[in-house]
Amino acid sequence: MKKNILIALVLLFSFSAFAQRDKEKQHEKIKALKVAHITEQLDLTTKEAEAFWPIYNKFEEERHKIRESYSEKRKRVDAQKLTESQAEQLVKEMQELEATKFKMDKDYVAKLSKIINYKKIVLLFNSERTFKKKMIEEYRGRHRKN
Repeated sequence: MKKNILIALVLLFSFSAFAQRDKEKQHEKIKALKVAHITEQLDLTTKEAEAFWPIYNKFEEERHKIRESYSEKRKRVDAQKLTESQAEQLVKEMQELEATKFKMDKDYVAKLSKIINYKKIVLLFNSERTFKKKMIEEYRGRHRKN
């Protein structure tokens, strides 16, 4: 009996490890597709690309942290059960996150403008939006088949 439980636990952990690796692989694949899409849209020179990608990657990492923070706050809150003071605190925290995001965006554009021109910055924003749209369409297409 103990042997069967042990085997079941090993299999369970193995499957969850494979699922995590698959998720990471999928994330890396999407990231590579996004990089290719942006590279194609911006038509960066070698010099521009060398300076652009470290700034872009750092910004993406910071943006991801803010999204996680938003998500964490939403998950831990039941709006129906909030007291007025808790709601006020939550609103202030969300405003602080928005202010941080705004400052981060402003600094990001300032750094980018030293490397690429403003037209390419607009193209960057458009290419991010079109990539996201393509990913949503792809997701919907795959789920319609199922």
